[in-house]
Amino acid sequence: MDQKMRLFKDWVRESGSIVFFGGAGVSTESGIPDFRSTNGLYRQQYDYPPEEILSHTFFMKRPEEFFQFYRAKMLCLTAKPNAAHRKLAQWEREGKLKAVVTQNIDGLHQAAGSREVLELHGSVHRNYCMDCRRFYDARFILASQGVPRCVCGGVVKPDVVLYEEIVGYESAAPHGLPQVMDGQDIVRRVDYREVRRIRLCPAEARYGCQIPKGVWHSVDVIDPCVVFEGRDGAYAEDGSNM
Repeated sequence: MDQKMRLFKDWVRESGSIVFFGGAGVSTESGIPDFRSTNGLYRQQYDYPPEEILSHTFFMKRPEEFFQFYRAKMLCLTAKPNAAHRKLAQWEREGKLKAVVTQNIDGLHQAAGSREVLELHGSVHRNYCMDCRRFYDARFILASQGVPRCVCGGVVKPDVVLYEEIVGYESAAPHGLPQVMDGQDIVRRVDYREVRRIRLCPAEARYGCQIPKGVWHSVDVIDPCVVFEGRDGAYAEDGSNM
């Protein structure tokens, strides 16, 4: 272990263009539970499985129960950045780290001082009215009762990716999307915005969707299934498009 740690330190010391990709494990030391460990959310007992509660269908059909769970388990506004968050922020200040790419929604990287943070699954600190798109912060959600409502009467939805939601991204820049996102693309902070969420459900005869070529997208699966992706053109021996 000591040898591996020395090797890791050597890599960091000699590097000047680090991109860190992290998830729930980064924030567990801050008291925020992950999902699949012994004390994770998926191992706790609720009336419904957490992955069902945090689904688009549940949000739409049972919003009061969704927000009851969301306030209790997903809003950890008293959590503070831990040593990992602070070290990454330090590396960024030193010019070693170029960006943090995170699946977390807690905002602790920014709280630690990181500036270049790409949040793949959104953030609890951003919430928008589903009707007028007015912005609300996390404290508004925490202090609200039942289903949080905008001044216009619309439901205020957290800007986080729920199960069953497929998020596509397009670039606000005139040159359009890059075909591949490399470290330089991350450093430039190409301005992506969510343009559509698609829910597939065989029970409702929603078996598939067509995603335009070059559009970034992600898939969240809530039930066991087989996902088939078809693309135009022949495939090379390594599985890539020719």
